[in-house]
Amino acid sequence: MSVRRRRPRRRPRPRPFPWLPVIAGALVVACIWWSVGALKRQIAGYFESGPQAHRTKQRAAETKPPSGATQHAATAPLTALRPAANGRSPLAGLHGPRIAIIIDDCGNNLPKDERFLPLPVPLTLAILPLSAHGRELAQEAQAAGKSFILHLPMQPQSAQFNPGPGAITTGMSDEQIMMQVEQDIESLPPVPGANNHMGSKGTSDPRVMHDVLAVFKSKGLFFIDSETSNASVGEQMAHEAGVETAARDVFLDNEVDQAAIEAQLRETEKLAFEHGQAIAIGHPFPQTADALAKEIPAMRAAGIEFVPAESLVK
Repeated sequence: MSVRRRRPRRRPRPRPFPWLPVIAGALVVACIWWSVGALKRQIAGYFESGPQAHRTKQRAAETKPPSGATQHAATAPLTALRPAANGRSPLAGLHGPRIAIIIDDCGNNLPKDERFLPLPVPLTLAILPLSAHGRELAQEAQAAGKSFILHLPMQPQSAQFNPGPGAITTGMSDEQIMMQVEQDIESLPPVPGANNHMGSKGTSDPRVMHDVLAVFKSKGLFFIDSETSNASVGEQMAHEAGVETAARDVFLDNEVDQAAIEAQLRETEKLAFEHGQAIAIGHPFPQTADALAKEIPAMRAAGIEFVPAESLVK
């Protein structure tokens, strides 16, 4: 009887190592790690290159201010915090908050007016018509990279104030008003627009403003309402007439004191951060020039862009 041999058992083959799932898992982990790192860098970059870093870079690159900008280094750390105090980012908007500074009553005292020409921003000089140095100052302003407009004299409420040569009064006929506006414009080199000098009575009179704006529209000029009266209809009527316009937000030097003017500049800055733009009007006082020289570097470092007045009309 034959004995049946048993076949030896085959040892089971070892299963191949699951390389594919391991590789796939490693790729997933790598992707997650990279995403977390990128997110961290993005967050860090926001805080490191955001408004504060931007202001620091601008402050470091700031050019030396003109004479009169004393003690700025001592006050720089405080002024750099203004946007945070105002609750607005200086980088908000494409251009950032914009400010136009108009210096009124120019043209009669050349040395006082010339103090504003070295300031490192595009100020707008409002030059009185028929003034002693109006044409000369306009040429100097252009050479210094500054703008100029007509400072149109108009009748005030009080008879004790004299608006000077070329004034528009409520007693004039329509024809007289339009002729006088034409003469005032022609007394200076070509201007892009005007604001009113005094005029609390003139700008409150719809008939007078209709005549003034008719001339402006025919010549393509803008009108900035100095708002010397709460009853002024200048800006409203300009809009209705299709004349580009804007209105003054802040008077800088009703109190002719440098500290007070600096405070008004900070108020202008606050309004610019709140509304995107602001127009401030000052006068050719030495205190106003000194206040601007001191405050401009800090305002620019905070993100303020200074522009000619014509940039803010609509």
